[in-house]
Amino acid sequence: MTIDFQLPNINVTSLKEAPIHLFKQIQPHGVLLVLEEPELKILQISNNTWNIFGIKPENLLQTKLEELLDPFQVETIKAALFEGNLEYINPTKIWVRKKGDDYAVFDAVFHRNSEGILILELEPAFSRENIPFLSFYHLAKASINQLEKTSNIREFCQIIVQEVRKVTGFDRVMLYKFDDDGHGSVIAEEKLESMEPYLGLHYPESDIPKPARKLFASNSIRLIPDSYAEPVQIVPAINPVSDRPVDLTNSILRSAAYCHMEYLHNMGVGASLTISLIKDQKLWGLIACHHQEPKYVSYELRKACEFLGRVIFAEISAREETEDYDYRMSLTHIQSLLVEYMSQEENFIDGLVKHQPNLLNLTSAQGAAVCFGEHCTVIGETPKEEDLNFLVQWLKNNVEEEVFYTDSLPQIYPDAERFKNVASGLLAIPISRRNYVLWFRPEVIQTVNWGGDPNNAFEVTQSDGNVRLCPRKSFELWKETVRLTSLPWRSVEVKAALELRKAIVNIVLRQADELAQLAHDLERSNAELKKFAYVASHDLQEPLNQVANYVQLLEMRYHEELDEDAKEFISYAVQGVSLMQTLIDDVLVYSKVDTQAIAFQLTEVETALERALSNLRQRILETGATITHDPLPTVMAGSTQLMQLFQNLIANAIKFRSDQPPQIHIGAERLEDEWLFSVRDNGIGIDPQFSDRIFVIFQRLHTRDEYPGTGMGLAICKKIIECHRGRIWVESQLGEGATFYFTIPVGGRERERRNGRKTQNHLFGRGQ
Repeated sequence: MTIDFQLPNINVTSLKEAPIHLFKQIQPHGVLLVLEEPELKILQISNNTWNIFGIKPENLLQTKLEELLDPFQVETIKAALFEGNLEYINPTKIWVRKKGDDYAVFDAVFHRNSEGILILELEPAFSRENIPFLSFYHLAKASINQLEKTSNIREFCQIIVQEVRKVTGFDRVMLYKFDDDGHGSVIAEEKLESMEPYLGLHYPESDIPKPARKLFASNSIRLIPDSYAEPVQIVPAINPVSDRPVDLTNSILRSAAYCHMEYLHNMGVGASLTISLIKDQKLWGLIACHHQEPKYVSYELRKACEFLGRVIFAEISAREETEDYDYRMSLTHIQSLLVEYMSQEENFIDGLVKHQPNLLNLTSAQGAAVCFGEHCTVIGETPKEEDLNFLVQWLKNNVEEEVFYTDSLPQIYPDAERFKNVASGLLAIPISRRNYVLWFRPEVIQTVNWGGDPNNAFEVTQSDGNVRLCPRKSFELWKETVRLTSLPWRSVEVKAALELRKAIVNIVLRQADELAQLAHDLERSNAELKKFAYVASHDLQEPLNQVANYVQLLEMRYHEELDEDAKEFISYAVQGVSLMQTLIDDVLVYSKVDTQAIAFQLTEVETALERALSNLRQRILETGATITHDPLPTVMAGSTQLMQLFQNLIANAIKFRSDQPPQIHIGAERLEDEWLFSVRDNGIGIDPQFSDRIFVIFQRLHTRDEYPGTGMGLAICKKIIECHRGRIWVESQLGEGATFYFTIPVGGRERERRNGRKTQNHLFGRGQ
């Protein structure tokens, strides 16, 4: 019966990734021996020696290789093994003693597995002579001569399959290339005219699962001469020395998985030959040869095909590199210009987006964004800023690599489906843990031709308690319309993005050093200014006090002799001194704000408000002001500064009152990471054009005759809030009262300091 492979009680992954290199069977056309060195004692042997040698396997186990070979051959083999390079002796023609006095010629291939165990594989030899080197040379030269006539890589691949089919005589030869997602496609094919074409068809990843690919990468040539032949067991199944099944990764006789054999049968294949194509130490593709009937290919001819494939594929790799060269040089030039622009701008982001060429040109993208801090700078067609913020958060939580790219973002990040028209493809590089440069490509709807339905690439069957994978039976053309996918990112574009990342990180580090030095200089300058303001203010108090005292003494002593003008002049002098003293007091308060901010602690806002109201009690009584407030929280703040803040804001509300008694309300609202406070009044209001000016030191909107004061109150409020890492602003209209808002972060300045340390620790931590 057939079982749905989605059932939770069946682990499909374990079935697909079964350790096929540990199979205890080989194909029946050859013999496998596992030997113990240095005596070459036979520890394991395939259970087909009677059919091939006329000797039962149990009569060979635990004997030495001399039981099969003459002493001269054994000594020659031992000498070659002692040299250590098995490639020099593979393949070796050996004469095996059969039952009686008869001998048979075999191609012998030696190899050691991952455990260092020596394995000898024997295949019947069609001739007693090796193919001479000149045959390899002429074979390769004829093919390369054809390659020189074309510069098209697809035509190159077609030449490969033509030459391999000409040499081997297989009914069909295909060149199969793997995609980045694990699927593959047939990019070249040579076949009998009567056979159904597979050229251009895609095949799902499950057709060649990971264990098979690993073996193809390790063992570059693989022959199955008869897909219907019954495999033979290795006896004993467990190696008596290692006490586990022998590793057959490099075996040329290893039996294929039952699922693969059934796959070949469903395709009508009686024999197959597969040659691996390796590029940059990865499996780039395969040359797959199929024959409708069983077909044996000698070891020499297989190696000739492997040699041919490697030589021609090396030429293809070189042509691929050449095709990319011009584009790579163009991207390198763009990258150097971007680095130059960034170095010239005060803000490196401007260097990436304000000039030509810009970020878009580096990857041929239709949109790009630099998300740095709390803001995203965009160019071209991009998602909305809110979507960008969520995307960056997703990248931060899910991506650890130095570069991330996909041509189908909605498949792994479902929220991207709503902006598929601009960002079905994403290339992203992290500048730090929270800052990214992003490139976007729009959706491109495509039609993909599959060799059979990829959604039903296999099924799981269960029979007599055994569960196994079975391949699909149909390879007919199956068309799929692919959506939510962009044009793929080329490797040269990904590499260009990585190089840009290095440049940006270097520039950010340099600017961070410069900012740190500037901050140090500013801190020193500010400290000197504060000291000057503090000392100057104290030194000014004494002469002012003397002026005030002597002027008042002059008025008292000569009161009778002064006329009205003199008395008025003395009054002006006393008022000026009083104003000057008030101004000095305010300057002292302003200069000490950030020095007092060091000792932040948990502070009940209501307590700070009550202290402020107590200080303003007389003014409140005189004006009949009504003051109300919401329930107020506890925050991390300086209690004295918080009291000063409320005192200044409420005093302003009382001072700039309308004809009605002042009505003042203090509100508090919890936001995500901060508290939002408000002080709302029913006073004369403020013209919105002056909403920023009123927080500047010594700035006044009214004359002192209208409203007395120094113009320092709101500047002090602003400085207090900045010390708490918050914000302050006003919303008002003339004649409609004013509402002053300010925020205090949850945790206050101490939280910001901790976050600052984390940012410093993580800014260049990942991917460096």
